[in-house]
Amino acid sequence: MTIEQIYTGCLAQGAYYIESKGEAAIIDPLREVGPYIKRARQDGAEIKYIFETHFHADFVSGHLTLAKKTGAPIVYGPLANPSFEAIIAKDGQEFKVGDLTLVALHTPGHTMESTTYLLRDGQGKDHAIFSGDTLFLGDVGRPDLAQKAADMTQEQLASTLYDSLRNKIMPLSDDIIVYPAHGAGSACGKNMSKETVDTLGNQKNTNYALRADMTREEFVAEVTEGLLPPPQYFPLNVKMNKEGYEDVDHVLERGMQALSPDAFEVAANETGAIILDVRHEDEFAAGHIPRSIFIGLDGSFAPWVGSLVADVAQPILLVAPEDRVEEAVTRLSRVGFDNTMGYLKGGFEAWKKASKEYDTVSPISPEGLQDVLESSDQIRVFDVRKESEYLSEHLVDAENTPLDFLNDYLSAFPREEVFYLHCAGGYRSMIAASILKSRGIHNLVDVTGGFKAIKEAGLPVTDYVCPSTL
Repeated sequence: MTIEQIYTGCLAQGAYYIESKGEAAIIDPLREVGPYIKRARQDGAEIKYIFETHFHADFVSGHLTLAKKTGAPIVYGPLANPSFEAIIAKDGQEFKVGDLTLVALHTPGHTMESTTYLLRDGQGKDHAIFSGDTLFLGDVGRPDLAQKAADMTQEQLASTLYDSLRNKIMPLSDDIIVYPAHGAGSACGKNMSKETVDTLGNQKNTNYALRADMTREEFVAEVTEGLLPPPQYFPLNVKMNKEGYEDVDHVLERGMQALSPDAFEVAANETGAIILDVRHEDEFAAGHIPRSIFIGLDGSFAPWVGSLVADVAQPILLVAPEDRVEEAVTRLSRVGFDNTMGYLKGGFEAWKKASKEYDTVSPISPEGLQDVLESSDQIRVFDVRKESEYLSEHLVDAENTPLDFLNDYLSAFPREEVFYLHCAGGYRSMIAASILKSRGIHNLVDVTGGFKAIKEAGLPVTDYVCPSTL
């Protein structure tokens, strides 16, 4: 028996490869399916089933492409209604993979079709669960994403999830291994662990949502408390996973077209494409194409694109190192952004050599910021970290304008007076700077090193502030 977790850090997503006696199953595959096919070939195995725990909202699954390339059927749990051919399993239905058995346990609540797959070994012993977004390590799936599809409130979905956990998951043996679909960093939960594998027994002892004495009312209140609005691309990804999408090979072919600076400029003007600069933030600050948006590959690239770019059909042109173009196009496709039209051949240096206009972002060190703050009490500093980070600790008198909701704060930024931006380390504040500059707000300065450097430099910071006192 082989169980391999194939974890993708930038999406905090776990897909699974299971093999026994020449037969394999894939659970919740990512968009690009080559690695799963290659893995099966290494084992001399045939992919027999493709299991989906639910219609994913935070990424586009590779189920359709994998089924096309391998002939393996796609399996969903009860109540799923995809637009393509699939096996809709009954609650308790068993599927054989070699001498292993996978049992579909219908566990609605995160979504109504959500299903956990229980793995039994060759001796019939319960070995592991692949819990999708029903059960995470340290948390459970948020119950607000499927309200419209289920015609239920988030409280009703949370109540349904309470029953699923207590009737289907918690009665299982403590030594069962839990393999969730996500870990820390995913927007599908709010309190997930950085660990990606655990035992069910440990989760019963440490996961707040699995407390043995927890009432339904307590569960509903705690699971729904503090839920931030989901990223705007979530419903679009659900639609693609449910109804279908373009083959990722075609997406890659289109997105990897090399465009000269002149052709790149023409394409941007004629199509209204977003110019997405995925280099390091320091490179973007030193020089970039005017009105381009920075979201660097060396960060939570795809989730930030999904959160900040309103339409997955939006044409995109890339400024990227040539050896990372394929990575950028692939990662965009994972969250449904399939309309990448090409990249700038020769990168930003080619743009400069063509004597084309470019812009910069003004930097300031924390020590420089301290000098500015001491010279005037009218200086405005904007902290674009999440509210929870800001409340934990922040620069005295800094204003919180979280990057996730930057468009809601546009009126807060001065149009003439110089102001200062920072995040935790520099990545998010550069994204914010690029968005503001694309909207004509250029009177900004980025604090290099972010709050970490600000604190190390000894600037005055607050202690924890209770939200109720704000």
